[in-house]
Amino acid sequence: MSAPTDVTLELDDIQRGVLSPRPTPYSATYLVFRIDDRDRGRELMRRASAAATSAADTSSPLGDTWVSVAVTYWGLQALGVPRSSLESFAWEFRQGMAARARALRDEGASSPQHWEAPLGTRDVHVVIAAVAPDPLRLEAAIDRARPAYDRLSGVTSIWRQDCSALPTEKEHFGYLDGVSHPAVEGSGIPGSNRLETPLKGGEFVLGYPDEIGGLQTPQPAVLGRNGSYAVFRKLHQDVAAFRRYLKDNSTGTQDEELIAAKIMGRWRSGAPLALAPQHDDPALGTDPRRRNTFLYEQDDPTGFTTPGGCHIRRANPRDASVAGEVRLHRMIRRGAIYGPPLPEGVLEDDGADRGLMFAFIGAHLGRQFEFVQSQWMNDGVFFGAGDTKDPVVGAADGQTGYTIPRRPVRRRLAPLPRFVVTRGGEYCFLPSLSALRWLGDLRD
Repeated sequence: MSAPTDVTLELDDIQRGVLSPRPTPYSATYLVFRIDDRDRGRELMRRASAAATSAADTSSPLGDTWVSVAVTYWGLQALGVPRSSLESFAWEFRQGMAARARALRDEGASSPQHWEAPLGTRDVHVVIAAVAPDPLRLEAAIDRARPAYDRLSGVTSIWRQDCSALPTEKEHFGYLDGVSHPAVEGSGIPGSNRLETPLKGGEFVLGYPDEIGGLQTPQPAVLGRNGSYAVFRKLHQDVAAFRRYLKDNSTGTQDEELIAAKIMGRWRSGAPLALAPQHDDPALGTDPRRRNTFLYEQDDPTGFTTPGGCHIRRANPRDASVAGEVRLHRMIRRGAIYGPPLPEGVLEDDGADRGLMFAFIGAHLGRQFEFVQSQWMNDGVFFGAGDTKDPVVGAADGQTGYTIPRRPVRRRLAPLPRFVVTRGGEYCFLPSLSALRWLGDLRD
């Protein structure tokens, strides 16, 4: 990897949503728009540049409240971005998420033909996301963004998803979420793992050197620099099936929680197996200074404590010996819960739509998001486990079980059903604030 540098990120031009972890607790809203009139779409960009929050704006009265504005490839087309510029964007972005379904293992119930309309279609042009610590401040953030799109003929609101933390501040399967966040050079935001060396700014922000010295910048530079790629996915969670699987494969309540921890790599409190291998430690789980500060190679190379196939070790193998260079596949990942909780103890689905709005931020759609999704989440070759899949979010086929390393005999669980189904999403570009203004000033 490249040597440390003194590169300074232009935080006042980078959207806040690129680098800032979501607040805890939180409320969030995703709004999707279609541009029917090019001039009106450009006006939307001009207005949005005033509504979007910069990464430098961390000490204003808004606090942990911000608005992000993203544009799809089809949106850039609708705005009249020149073809030469369009062709300078990542080819995965130009294809769009629906076209990448096979690579992402969005097949069967997760295939685009089953997605929630209009997700996955060329009608998705602009995505505005607002995040705040509570519903009151979220509404204020939406009010701040509303002048950008309200009563703007030629721009049509076509989809909305409201999200908020559950009363437990956990996701629907019962785990504490939002625990891990990488440190990015020049961001001024500390990472959640003090043992991880900060990553180059160019891994997440376009126009800066990345880990291998590369420079990714869509053209012209005023459009590409200080931007980033964003992925959003609506993921439905079958909570009842997950609970039944834990119950059916356990010998009792304590064993059920152990299996849940071995599947995730953390106890549901957020405490990692790496630091609490035998029993849950809720105080550790709620301590952001300690709960993510661990590695694997020295203390647990073979996965007897934290299984190699568990969710968190697949998503970020850290310093473990795996095929590939881990730092080239690091992601900024965010999640926001939608839908009502399934009442505690209920083992049958109630028909409610509940799940996670997943968001990825990075400068490399292919070697970050798509690599992790296709290789680490849906294959096991990288750590010597054949074609096994992630037990939580993998595209399980109901034929392959889950193995928990154990001495003297490993523990084999029953075949895994698919617990998470993709309901839609899209690849987006998060322009800088100056790029939003540039898009607003385009002329035919």
